[in-house]
Amino acid sequence: MVKKLRKKFVITAMLSLLLILVVMIGVINAVNLYSVYQDADNLLSILTTNDGRFPGMNNEAFKKHFEQDNSSSSSSSLETPVPPNERFAPDAPFSFARLNITRSAEMPYQSRYFVVKYDSSGNVTETDLLHIAAITEDDAKEIAASINSSGKSKGMYHSYRYKKKENDDGSSLIVFIDLSASLFNSFKLLIQSLIIGALALVAMFILVFIFSSQAVAPVVESLDKQKRFITDAGHELKTPLAIISANVDVLELEAGKSEWTSSIRNQTKRMNSLVKNMLTLSRMDEERINVVFSDFDLSQTIREAATSFQTVAESKGKKYQIDIADGIHITGDKNAINQLASLLLDNAIKYSSESGSIHVILSKNKNIVFEVANTCDNIPSGNLDRLFDRFYRADSSRSRESGGYGIGLSVARAISVSHGGNIEAVRDGDKIIRFIVTLPGQLPKNKK
Repeated sequence: MVKKLRKKFVITAMLSLLLILVVMIGVINAVNLYSVYQDADNLLSILTTNDGRFPGMNNEAFKKHFEQDNSSSSSSSLETPVPPNERFAPDAPFSFARLNITRSAEMPYQSRYFVVKYDSSGNVTETDLLHIAAITEDDAKEIAASINSSGKSKGMYHSYRYKKKENDDGSSLIVFIDLSASLFNSFKLLIQSLIIGALALVAMFILVFIFSSQAVAPVVESLDKQKRFITDAGHELKTPLAIISANVDVLELEAGKSEWTSSIRNQTKRMNSLVKNMLTLSRMDEERINVVFSDFDLSQTIREAATSFQTVAESKGKKYQIDIADGIHITGDKNAINQLASLLLDNAIKYSSESGSIHVILSKNKNIVFEVANTCDNIPSGNLDRLFDRFYRADSSRSRESGGYGIGLSVARAISVSHGGNIEAVRDGDKIIRFIVTLPGQLPKNKK
């Protein structure tokens, strides 16, 4: 039980931490990518507004400087006098003046971009490739033609962010900014954040695993107290119930049977059944139930259990059908499997509709399937898995009339799980409910 609780705690904690890390990494990288595109759009707005150049930059001077040898005597001016409010300065539209954070004045010379201009007839009049080296004039024209044919005014073309501007005279220009370096840095950030996130997840797993025992300790202590109480109470109840049953026998010998002694006997049987099931569940939770796994004829065991309930079912006017395949063997605990069958059959008789039907099926394909189906007037709505919760009763008044405590199906599930199988409740239309037990054909490796 402690291992199961620790496992659930670790899995839940790690899934929560993983979700947080995924969201954080996703948000950080999404914001970074958005910032790259936003910065590019700001630069594109400046370039398209200033006819494909930065304020204060003289393309002719830049071209001469670019064509000259890199000598210290070069004194070509890259700027022409412009009004201060047009210079690339902190008060430019893409600066962060309010935060006292501004872009470097070298930004115009660091940016990689090219411009293609068209006249009103759609003919290329100019291609400015001074600020990029990886694009030829033919490449620039081809890329620009592709953008024109797409009809988009801005977007991405491979690693280039572009913006198209239409002038009043019908001419136009398209500015492309190379974002390959920024996108590569964004990709590196993604890889680095994933690596850091993975390392953080491993570190958190180690910490969660180390401290998981302390985290579940209060729950384990509470469950242990509950189990001890159930076990002690069960054993304490056995003695008075045995005495009551013996006293009833004496009364019936002396005064004969009466409705009062019959009522007492029925109630002691109910209490004995409840105590037995509670002790079985408690032992299974503590994984100390004495089960003996061996090979036995499952077909014969189920047939004997089903036949023993047939008279009771038919006496209540219920149609009872048995379809059991012969020769099915299983490695398991025969007594526990017999109890499982008895619990499901007893449940079907108690809760099937008046003049209804009960169908018992045993078959084997890849796995062994044991099924008990019965008609039911009021099948619970919602998830039927809750039928296997302890002390759950869909109809309390009906359960009291039938003598149920809402614990039998919990025991059935515990027996199924202890044999490496599972049990489920399935609706078949509006009036039929099926309890299906699936068991492996062979003993699980961890069972002895």
